[in-house]
Amino acid sequence: MSKSNVSDKKVALVTGALGGIGTAICEKLVTSGYHVIATLSKEDPERTKKWCNDNGFDSDNFEFLAVDVSNHETATAAIQQAIDKYDSIYALINGAGITRDSSFKKMSFAQWKEVIDTNLTSLYTIVHPVFVKMLEQKTGRIVNISSINGLRGQYGQTNYSAAKAGIIGFTKALAYEGAASSVTANVVAPGYTYTPMVESVPEHIMDKIKETIPMSRLASANEIAAACMYLISEDAIFVTGETISVNGGQYMS
Repeated sequence: MSKSNVSDKKVALVTGALGGIGTAICEKLVTSGYHVIATLSKEDPERTKKWCNDNGFDSDNFEFLAVDVSNHETATAAIQQAIDKYDSIYALINGAGITRDSSFKKMSFAQWKEVIDTNLTSLYTIVHPVFVKMLEQKTGRIVNISSINGLRGQYGQTNYSAAKAGIIGFTKALAYEGAASSVTANVVAPGYTYTPMVESVPEHIMDKIKETIPMSRLASANEIAAACMYLISEDAIFVTGETISVNGGQYMS
């Protein structure tokens, strides 16, 4: 799609766009009039076509960008190309992430490194070129997706919890640097969220999880997306460096 076709729309870049939460975020962005650059780990026209069809999306509202967020050189080049194409990126929502769970005693360095590289180090790769552009244009919204387990920790997730906690520290520091240029940076920290991946969890285990949540249910992907949309809205122009927990009261800090 040419730049002229989206000149009347704000552009949003979403990593992890095709996941459960990412899909809900994309839907709300398009409904709000954004043109969305949706990243996926590798080019897959069949997958993106199916994703659009399954969710009733008009593919004209999306630009699909193949980005391996753990590969700094190629990912930076792809992100820069997108910035150059549309000249301005108004919103960046980072939702890409993986898990490689294991007790720390049994965790391999490969399991540690893969999660840290994908979930945390990738923020430098993705955010840096976009942030530089936002400072130049004197406006922009950055939302990074953390997790309840980045706030409280979780057995078997030292790698994941470390990365998600790191996202919060990174975002707070970034908020200081962006404030004078009206660039905000915030975090959404979801609790357990009902996504297609969660559907495979056995019912008896899910029941035990719900028992730990005061609201006795999981979040919906739309509830996480709504928090992200608030943070990129004009209503949140004075909100920066904050972490919004969406977890039904499961963890309060």
